[in-house]
Amino acid sequence: MTVFKEKIGAACAKKEALFDESWGRYALRSMFAGAYLTMSTAVGIIGADVISSQFPALARFVFTFIFAIGLIFVLIFNGELATSNMMYLTVGGYYKRISWKKVCTILLYCTFFNLIGAIVLAYLFNQSFSFQQLTDKSFVINAVQLKLAKTDWMNFIEGITANMFVNMAIMGYMLLKEESAKFFVALSAIFMFVFLINEHLIANFASFSLAGFSPVDNIKGFDLVNILRQWTVVFFGNWIGGGLFIGIAYAWLNETKTVHKEG
Repeated sequence: MTVFKEKIGAACAKKEALFDESWGRYALRSMFAGAYLTMSTAVGIIGADVISSQFPALARFVFTFIFAIGLIFVLIFNGELATSNMMYLTVGGYYKRISWKKVCTILLYCTFFNLIGAIVLAYLFNQSFSFQQLTDKSFVINAVQLKLAKTDWMNFIEGITANMFVNMAIMGYMLLKEESAKFFVALSAIFMFVFLINEHLIANFASFSLAGFSPVDNIKGFDLVNILRQWTVVFFGNWIGGGLFIGIAYAWLNETKTVHKEG
């Protein structure tokens, strides 16, 4: 058995056991994942606004770097992130380590509580001094308006590529042994998809919630139907990117009869 297959099997067994043992605890783990990404998103937003007053071209770079730290929080503190579960659980289903019904149940449950965690932290941050200073020129407002203006096709494709980057980070963290190498791979992969403004569902939960609770009115395109449209398209794009293009692809590569294995 390859290291990849062994670790995927162990991860799926752990996730299924945690879910079956206590829905409440699994919900809290999922809320923490949404919260951690919202925390780094919030700091990144303020950092981007501060730097843009003097060096506008650096705003996206600053936000991207700070946001990437959020995934490290998720990995270190064992949060349950839906977009990484898209890879773990899909491969687990492919290997018959977990039923497809349970794959869908856990994934949807995790996604919902990622959203709840993001909403709670976004509300708290918007009670703070820094977020009361947001304007219609702020980084997060422009970012959310841009995301909501994208076509479904663009959101879908960018959802695929974003979660390919994310699960490259997850696989690197899973397979590498040196802690410094794990952090470098995770940070670099997340930095890349965020800098490209690709679409990651849980990151969007964070940014949309932070914008929604902000004092800024009349955000273009910010209505429930448009938000749900964007999130739904990105969800399926993320699942294909993480579950199929990374997860199933590497699972299939590991079925070779030669001595060469992918991880």
